[in-house]
Amino acid sequence: MHPILDSIQQVVQVSQFVRFDAEAAQSFVKNHLNQVSALSVWSADDHFNDGTDRTLAYVFVLDTLNFCFWGKPRWKYRHQDQLLDGYMALAACLKNAFVRGDPLDDASYLAQLDLSQVEKLLDGEEGQIPLLDSRLRVLREAGKSLLENFDGKITNLMAQANGSVLSLVELLADHFVSYRDEANYRGFHVCLYKRAQIFCADVYGTFKGQGWGQFHDVDQLTAFADYKLPQLLRAHKVLHYEPSLAEKVDAQIELPMGSSEEIEIRAFTIHAVEQLKQIFADHDVQLKSFEVDWLLWHLSQGIDAKPYHRTRTVFY
Repeated sequence: MHPILDSIQQVVQVSQFVRFDAEAAQSFVKNHLNQVSALSVWSADDHFNDGTDRTLAYVFVLDTLNFCFWGKPRWKYRHQDQLLDGYMALAACLKNAFVRGDPLDDASYLAQLDLSQVEKLLDGEEGQIPLLDSRLRVLREAGKSLLENFDGKITNLMAQANGSVLSLVELLADHFVSYRDEANYRGFHVCLYKRAQIFCADVYGTFKGQGWGQFHDVDQLTAFADYKLPQLLRAHKVLHYEPSLAEKVDAQIELPMGSSEEIEIRAFTIHAVEQLKQIFADHDVQLKSFEVDWLLWHLSQGIDAKPYHRTRTVFY
């Protein structure tokens, strides 16, 4: 039993709004075989890594805040000579905070943060990061849960997972509400766990599969269902939306969190990545699901052929 793959198959089998195109998937793989080595890797230079357990705390804070960057005016953060936005802006912002010694690795500090501190932490050069109140809430929740369940230490959470990504995902979903990325779809319980899984992959990438990044079941991670991957997959006709859904997405009408349309988009994102992984394998390119995800995410940056779907949520 796989908690994510088994549950999303229930959605795929009875979907109403989204479908997968196998021929387009074949074409996509053939057209991107030469980009795999450059794009399906963890971008270590963009993140904080001092070789200590503070690095683990950095990744945890980063992925606790890794959601919902869209909106106007777009939040931007200047790092050195670059004006960054989205996830890369957050990664650089938090990297600088850890370098200057902000105590974000202290669970007690996280648990008692106030809005002014979070505003200062995430102060950008342009705009304001969306859902600021929610970001305060999830950081405080993270600190409190670490204190209550793991003696305030992210290392204790990792130790309990005992080198298993599936166990780590379960621990995160059980003890941190903002990581409990679940939904009800036509009576089916669906588990998507985007941020819980991406934390596992980020730890794996940061530590290069060693130490805290050594997982015996890392191949069990699926894609991280967000709004950028389906945008790219739709642009390449790997995913197709029924007219009613396409009109909403193209008109930038927000889809309610937990709606059938939103769940189908995310479930088919995971399904599509599993199919793409197999097609890559048929071409003698062996990738894990999350490495296919990294490839797609990098390719999705700057794409504007089709709008992404919009849902206000802390889950992605």
